Amino acid sequence: MPAELRTLYPFSSHWFRTPGGAQMHYLDEYGQGGEGREGMPHTASAEAVLMLHGNPTWSFYYAQLVQALSPALRCIVPDHIGMGLSEKPENYSYRLQTRIDDVAALVAQLGLRRVHLVVHDWGGAIGFGLAARHPELIGRIVVLNTAAFPSPRIPARIALCKAPLFGPLIVRGLNGFAWPALSMSMARRRLSALEKRALLLPYDSWGSRVAVSGFVRDIPMRESHPSWPALKGAEQGIFRFKNHPALILWGGHDFCFNVAFYDEWKKRLPQAEAHFLADAGHYVLLDAAEEILPRITRFLCA
Repeated sequence: MPAELRTLYPFSSHWFRTPGGAQMHYLDEYGQGGEGREGMPHTASAEAVLMLHGNPTWSFYYAQLVQALSPALRCIVPDHIGMGLSEKPENYSYRLQTRIDDVAALVAQLGLRRVHLVVHDWGGAIGFGLAARHPELIGRIVVLNTAAFPSPRIPARIALCKAPLFGPLIVRGLNGFAWPALSMSMARRRLSALEKRALLLPYDSWGSRVAVSGFVRDIPMRESHPSWPALKGAEQGIFRFKNHPALILWGGHDFCFNVAFYDEWKKRLPQAEAHFLADAGHYVLLDAAEEILPRITRFLCA
């Protein structure tokens, strides 16, 4: 990683081989210290905050939250296979169930016994898929512009990226998903040049955008889709957590996860503390960091 980006992402890299044989990159940050905190006894805590990103982001999305929380709480942040700094095999199973299996295997490998979930975008379906399988692990839950249940429709521009012929050409050939997201996912402010560079860093070629395209193609819109059962399993898992402490933070200026998703989450997690940020975008954690970081920190450290 270029040295100038280390100012925004001052962490050590860790690696895990998934059940499918690919190398997963993840952050494991805990305690006071300097860059990387490489000497910290990460295994000293079997309780951790597990932050799951979506598409087309990576663990960089959570960098500020890791820096805010890691002095007090162990923070685990994987890059899904094909994303971020993880391996990007062409022939991997880029399906929701595989994503859930990968994260579950990482949690088991790390010996975690208590997990506080922070989920964004695809991280919601992956995180609640994990939660449905291992409800005994789950502590507090933070929901950020995400879904873990089917939607009857998707925006036309995403549907185009999902098309069998044109989709890969747009997403992989023209970078027509990750690049437009830099502006479309922000509303309160513009990303800095360095932030843009960091977000796009892992996705600089046809080959490196394999999972960006894979995530889009894996959106299940009907029961015959291969990932429909996994999504329904995640959805059913939500109901297990109606009594768990939950926090919903939602950017209202989201062309994909609109206010209907926010309302749906409030129905499914009626006990949750919910905040609707009308002028923030899909990348709500980046767009409204000054408001959101303190709320999440207070909630998870309570």
